[in-house]
Amino acid sequence: MPELPEVEVVRRGLQDHVAGRRIVSAAFTGARVARRHVAGPIDLAERIVGLDVVEARRRGKYLWLVLGDDGHPGLGLIAHLGMSGQLLVEASDAPDEKHLHARFTFSDGDPELRFVDQRTFGGFALDDLGDDGVPDQIRHIAPDPFEAGFDQAAVVRRIKASDSAVKRMLLHQGVVSGIGNIYADEALWRAQVHGERPSSTLTKPTISRVLDHARDVMAAALLEGGTSFDALYVNVNGASGYFDRSLHAYGQEGEPCARCGTPIRREQFMNRSSFSCPKCQPRPRVRRTLPPRSRALARMSSRT
Repeated sequence: MPELPEVEVVRRGLQDHVAGRRIVSAAFTGARVARRHVAGPIDLAERIVGLDVVEARRRGKYLWLVLGDDGHPGLGLIAHLGMSGQLLVEASDAPDEKHLHARFTFSDGDPELRFVDQRTFGGFALDDLGDDGVPDQIRHIAPDPFEAGFDQAAVVRRIKASDSAVKRMLLHQGVVSGIGNIYADEALWRAQVHGERPSSTLTKPTISRVLDHARDVMAAALLEGGTSFDALYVNVNGASGYFDRSLHAYGQEGEPCARCGTPIRREQFMNRSSFSCPKCQPRPRVRRTLPPRSRALARMSSRT
């Protein structure tokens, strides 16, 4: 699934090419593209025709078009990119893509907007916007590190209070959004912290440093158009990003660590691959866990 930089690249493209235009037709094809809109694809198309695209917005990995009448926002058209979804700005006479599942045309003519999805995990849903302009369906998603409302101190406290692995907390979109497997590995490599370190064992300054690195590495990726490992991750013009050439940990198994020269290792973590340096990011020691009653007795004994 695309992470924050890749989705932000798409958002910027939509803001440049689609915002300020009025939708005159919309077509959704296939059984899955509108499955998140309970009333179905025909209803979805009918409800957005005639509305203006006020702006394109994003929170973390989630993207939506703010729709309204005469420029007054009222609804959010959420675009789920899934594993392979592409939003492409193209001329109306361009050949249809093999996996084309949605088409939007506008009152001012070309270009039109298309949604292409090979693996069909993506799709659209229409939702009301809250007072802050965020659709109700994604209100449970936490602010990302680039939002004005991101409270890093509060996020640090929440991570510190957990015994879960720090990488698990970085990937928890209800704690901090936008960070996926790629940029979590890169941030942890920069901070020299192993992803399986229990969050509660890290100091608050260390956790804050990890979050700083996550923001920095995503900002760097954004400058290069995101990270593209195959042809499925592209911007609205169909171009791939190049940050994969700058990765130090993710996907670098066997390559020398840029910091110490030790070969990067690959491990399994949460049913996915995790990459780190054995020397710079040593595995945490396995702690023997006691049942709650035994822990309480141990604490009482230590006080006597």
